[in-house]
Amino acid sequence: MANLVAIVGRPNVGKSTLFNRLTKTRHAIVSDEAGTTRDRQYGKCEWCNKEFSVVDTGGWVVNSDDVFEEEIRRQVKIALDECDVILFLVDVKTGVTDLDEQVADILRRSKVPTILVANKTDTNDLRYDAAEFYSLGLGDPMCISSASGSGTGDLLDKVVASFKKELTEVVEEEIPRIAVVGRPNAGKSSIINAFLDDNRNVVTDIAGTTRDSIYTKYEKFGFNFYLVDTAGIRKKNKVSEDLEYYSVMRSIRAIENSDICVMMVDATRGIEGQDINIFQIVQKNQKGLVVVVNKWDIAEDKSNEAIRHFEHAIRERFAPFTDFSIIFASAVTKQRIFKVLEEAQRVYDMRVKKISTRQLNEVMLPIIEATPPPSLKGKYIKIKYCMQIPETRVPSFVFYANLPQYVKEPYRRFLENKIREKWDFRGTPINVYVRQK
Repeated sequence: MANLVAIVGRPNVGKSTLFNRLTKTRHAIVSDEAGTTRDRQYGKCEWCNKEFSVVDTGGWVVNSDDVFEEEIRRQVKIALDECDVILFLVDVKTGVTDLDEQVADILRRSKVPTILVANKTDTNDLRYDAAEFYSLGLGDPMCISSASGSGTGDLLDKVVASFKKELTEVVEEEIPRIAVVGRPNAGKSSIINAFLDDNRNVVTDIAGTTRDSIYTKYEKFGFNFYLVDTAGIRKKNKVSEDLEYYSVMRSIRAIENSDICVMMVDATRGIEGQDINIFQIVQKNQKGLVVVVNKWDIAEDKSNEAIRHFEHAIRERFAPFTDFSIIFASAVTKQRIFKVLEEAQRVYDMRVKKISTRQLNEVMLPIIEATPPPSLKGKYIKIKYCMQIPETRVPSFVFYANLPQYVKEPYRRFLENKIREKWDFRGTPINVYVRQK
């Protein structure tokens, strides 16, 4: 399971800049105006062959005129409750402030490993100014510049070293792990209760690798899988939470521990920004996907035209990945919930499906010959052979070419689409690589 790292601190210390640096993206908005980040940002970082998740929180503020102040403080507290490592950012040019001391007071009482990071140390002279942060009682400050990247390698070394040693997983069976995710009040708990029903003798809780993983085994109606780390199976910690932020933090945990994600969408509210956030997390983690439009029993318009419109809206918002099933169901009346389980099982079967090299070449090579990669700089690209890479998390295919560096992303998508046309990989992400033959 991937570890979770949260970046916290008062406004304008460079949290979003560090987030962009660690995740190698520009997803977080960077501005000199304090309080720019109000929503959480989530991304992936890899260092020393260890992959972990990074969450950028809003700045910690007290008694300001900002109406979002209380929500930002809640998000920081939830980050402390959920994360494995905290990066506490301070500004070496400003020095210790009252807000820094308030955050440090909370972090000292927390059991989560905390790394004090003195940001904006752009010159060696500023390193001497970092000494005043010893007064916060959080150990040695690490001097970095998130803008230039100076010192971030040493910081990542310390982050990776702070992770707890991974325990051997209790769950060893090669059966699907299904997580039910979605925004608050989309019906996650209801559908889980519908799955479990009253026959508790066939459902067992198995503690997993960390304090956060609980696998509930489900053996009914010919199905055999684990429900993973979802609302309704275990009690939430007693925390006064911002529901949206809490749901994303929980979703990260659940998604990372699963093979297949059943994503709940509220039929009475349609697709919202929160749904897009959770979908992106599923995509980044390359998990199988089944979309369930819940509360269809109380939808105002249930016509075929309404179904087509809803499906089109979902696929349009989730593009470019559109090859997944959408099931219109009701957790309360149990309408089509059996189909949800069937589809989740099918996606898992496709996820572990292997296509023989002979069969793959017989289908793909004539297609490539008829539609070869476009020539670049007067050079013609020839693909002579392809195969599926064995023992990968998701179906992965490699195509061997004479000039792989000239095969661009649009042609790789073309190859992926042709594979999907021939074999049913609906709901499953696919990796396509082009290598030197």
